[in-house]
Amino acid sequence: MRIFVLLFLFLTTLYSATAVKLDAKYQKSKNCMPCHERIVKEWQGSWHAKSHFDKDEYFRKSLEYVSRKTRKSLNATKVKCAKCHNPRIMVTKTDEDYEIAAVMGLDKDSEVNKAVNSDVISEGINCVVCHNVDKIHYNYPKSKRGIDRVEWTPSGTMTGPYKDAKSPYHKIVSHEFMNKKVNELCFVCHANDRSVHGVVFTDMEAEYKASKSGEKCVDCHMGPKHKDVASTFKNYNGKARVREVRAHTFKGAHKADMLKDALKLELKRKKDALYITLKNPLPHNFPTGFGAREVVVKISFYEDESVMAKKMISLTSYYTRRHSKPSTPHMAKKVTKDISIPAKSKKVLKVTVPKKATKVRVEVFYRLVNDEVRTLLKLKDKLWSKQFPVTSKEMKL
Repeated sequence: MRIFVLLFLFLTTLYSATAVKLDAKYQKSKNCMPCHERIVKEWQGSWHAKSHFDKDEYFRKSLEYVSRKTRKSLNATKVKCAKCHNPRIMVTKTDEDYEIAAVMGLDKDSEVNKAVNSDVISEGINCVVCHNVDKIHYNYPKSKRGIDRVEWTPSGTMTGPYKDAKSPYHKIVSHEFMNKKVNELCFVCHANDRSVHGVVFTDMEAEYKASKSGEKCVDCHMGPKHKDVASTFKNYNGKARVREVRAHTFKGAHKADMLKDALKLELKRKKDALYITLKNPLPHNFPTGFGAREVVVKISFYEDESVMAKKMISLTSYYTRRHSKPSTPHMAKKVTKDISIPAKSKKVLKVTVPKKATKVRVEVFYRLVNDEVRTLLKLKDKLWSKQFPVTSKEMKL
């Protein structure tokens, strides 16, 4: 019996996260501005800067939903999701004693409550998340993401891509996951996500590997390299050093320009059938990145210049919890078949052409949340219902 207890404790310790306290001068991005103003301003407009629950309605209401359905405290749910959303949180797990205190309203002065409401994590994925990663545990189980997969540098030591970088304000170390192997850093969090019941509802790392692509995540999401200064501090013969840098905008599906022309659209008629081919040149599926995202295909048939028939096809996943009730991804026990367009591949849709139709117009849109999940969470921000244009095409019949 003692052996089993020791084994359990060993495995728990092996995969548990260790928080590293940050000195006050490194906690906020404003303290990075004097030397890295351009980078900080780019980051401020990114969704990394909105990963805190107070800045993202979808995330906040998902937390509340999971808390209600699992009957766990909201703070405990926040701590669990902080592994990726707020990795510098000082408490990395909760226990039954805390849950009892929370139910009784006695957790106000607890370390958990202080950590969740700390100003230190209010900026979400800020400078001292990515640039404080010292080691990535690639051999850990796939379910171990975010803070459970990394080790931090000591406070005051920053990780960067340049081996010759120097600063009078902090120490600098260079790692390959900041340069040639940068995908490994992205996949610390953006690899996969699973529900409380173990249902995997997004698996970008597996999609990427299946594509056999040599592309880097940053090629698209940070843009191409360009000449500029990473630091404005003049410590190279009295000048700031010009380097090859990337934008810290971390663009994704929330940005219209990232979605525009992301797919290639082909139309072909055979007898009374219209074949719509959606080609995905990306190194990951489309849609991907989170559960309940949706591709909407709108088809309009014309007789001369008048619309005579319309059809809409939705490419999205639906989730159910106990008793087959509709669910958000994080509470799912089951998920419908993956209907996304595979990486570096295509999906062909077939529709019947109405008699007398002389022209067809096909429009493809992207939505961040499908109707079902948006209704479940009562999302109000128009961003979640917005249809982002992807591509369109017309053809005479």
